[in-house]
Amino acid sequence: MTDGTDGLAGGDGPGEEASDPEGATGPLYVGADWSSGSWLAVAFDREGFESAEVFEEAGSLWLAYEERAERILLDVPIGLKEGGEEGRECDRLARRVLGSRSASVFRPPVREAVRKRRYAVAKRVNERKTGRGISKQAFAISEAIAAVDEVLQELPEAGPVIAEAHPEVCFRAFAGEPLEHSKRRAAGYAERMRTLADYDRDAPPTVQRVAEATAGHDVTVDDVLDAVVLAYTARPGPGELRSLPPDPPTDPTGLPMRMVYRSERPLTPE
Repeated sequence: MTDGTDGLAGGDGPGEEASDPEGATGPLYVGADWSSGSWLAVAFDREGFESAEVFEEAGSLWLAYEERAERILLDVPIGLKEGGEEGRECDRLARRVLGSRSASVFRPPVREAVRKRRYAVAKRVNERKTGRGISKQAFAISEAIAAVDEVLQELPEAGPVIAEAHPEVCFRAFAGEPLEHSKRRAAGYAERMRTLADYDRDAPPTVQRVAEATAGHDVTVDDVLDAVVLAYTARPGPGELRSLPPDPPTDPTGLPMRMVYRSERPLTPE
């Protein structure tokens, strides 16, 4: 990925304004966090926060934004191995740049395994294909991984728009240094709010508006923070859009295996 564009639709330039049937104009930049069986999507336009919505399916999320989205960043692995002992390079690099927060990056199952609905079966498939089992954490989001993979396999037009981004990598890039605390602790919440506020003074009210917009849904505070940081990463702003690794390989179906982030300088291991 070369700074700013790299196969992600639109790059950071002005581009053409898209329009939807309702008459809204201008591109949208979306970050979506998957948790508890649904997607929390936060959309920015070039002026700032535009909307937040919860979707039950990845396909529904794509249909909601396909007319206007210039970039959609999702927090699940995109670009999957079919087998072999070697994992994805982007996962290894992400763990290295995160330091003490490296445990938040797991090795995703192979493509066949993510489509299995029972842990024992998925684990057996992964062991046969790679010689390794899979963690309960990885299996827990296999349904979302498979759903996004299906969208990308069936809808080629989604490929240039949708990319993988890890919220912890995005926070690390905005902070300029590894974060110290878990996002599920009060200190971690404060640390991430400071990071967002330093990046954009409008971030705290944006977080509040997202929380209000999703009231009544099964959405936690850390889901809101993750979706917001992904949306800020997707939207043109300070720094350049980069990826781990800078020149990502592709999986057997042609999907790039990368994590995108935004920063003034490339992330390097501490």
